[in-house]
Amino acid sequence: MYFSFNSPKMFFFFILIFSTLISISSNSWLGCWIGLEINLLSFIPLISNSNNLLSSEASLKYFLTQSIASINFLTSIILKMILFKNFEMNLFLSIMINSSMLMKMGSTPCHFWFPNIMEGLSWFNNFILMTWQKITPMIILSYYMNMNFIYIMIISNVIIGAIGGMNQTSLRKLMAFSSINNLGWMLSALMISENLWIFYLFIYSFMISIIFFLFNMMNMFFINQLFINNMKSMIKISLMINFLSLGGLPPFIGFFPKWIIINSMINNQSYFVILIMIMMSLIILFYYIRIIYSSFMFNYFKMKWFKMLSKNKNFMFINMTSFFSIFGMIISTFSFY
Repeated sequence: MYFSFNSPKMFFFFILIFSTLISISSNSWLGCWIGLEINLLSFIPLISNSNNLLSSEASLKYFLTQSIASINFLTSIILKMILFKNFEMNLFLSIMINSSMLMKMGSTPCHFWFPNIMEGLSWFNNFILMTWQKITPMIILSYYMNMNFIYIMIISNVIIGAIGGMNQTSLRKLMAFSSINNLGWMLSALMISENLWIFYLFIYSFMISIIFFLFNMMNMFFINQLFINNMKSMIKISLMINFLSLGGLPPFIGFFPKWIIINSMINNQSYFVILIMIMMSLIILFYYIRIIYSSFMFNYFKMKWFKMLSKNKNFMFINMTSFFSIFGMIISTFSFY
């Protein structure tokens, strides 16, 4: 299930990057749609694996959901060209375009495909799905945003993301619901400013890249594997730092973009929305701490067959990035003065 850097996969990987650039630099709706379609057709060969039935199933599910969202988007832009003077129709079409982009990102209420697809993919493919694949729909969403509709989506995303992850034992599904929760925060950042959204996405990508790198390195996919494997204490501490940072707990770097969003939304007098977002962050922190607790508190004897297939340089990289996560908040606090 690891990502192998062979020529066809590298080709599709570059097409994936260029298709996003096509969409975000296009000056017409049709150009955006073409970019989205190229993006879809380049991502499917990356996630499909003939040796693994789960990834083949995931690629088919991904194709179907993205195709439905693309059809919805194409229909909306054709109707918009025909009925562009009708104000009530414009309101309906803005909701249609917004909902098709939200469906592409795995937002509620069309989120059921997202955890199922993540369950069938490797950690590297999950990382692309949770970060890069959100860029194009977010940019298109910012062009034609229905504010009231987006507020409802923010509330539903943070609630479903928090509650959905409560009873999950699979780390991939748990991270999928965490992504749905963070999507709510990203949408609120996008409503405030595009620069804040880019900053949030960058910090979020940085945090989950370390966590996914750790899980990939130790070949972990379920919570019980965290205490069956006797990990080194520094890996456990790194895991704790990065999960608490992802949960948005001060003084870690993950709190910094959330802090800016909270300040901006209070200034906009969106008190009810921000209250729900903060309350749901507490539930998110609860199930992150559950992962950390199982890795810290439970220890098994190291079996003879268990070997840690990781080099010292990997540990050094993880420790360095984890301590950046701690000191990042202090540096960012100084930048305010």
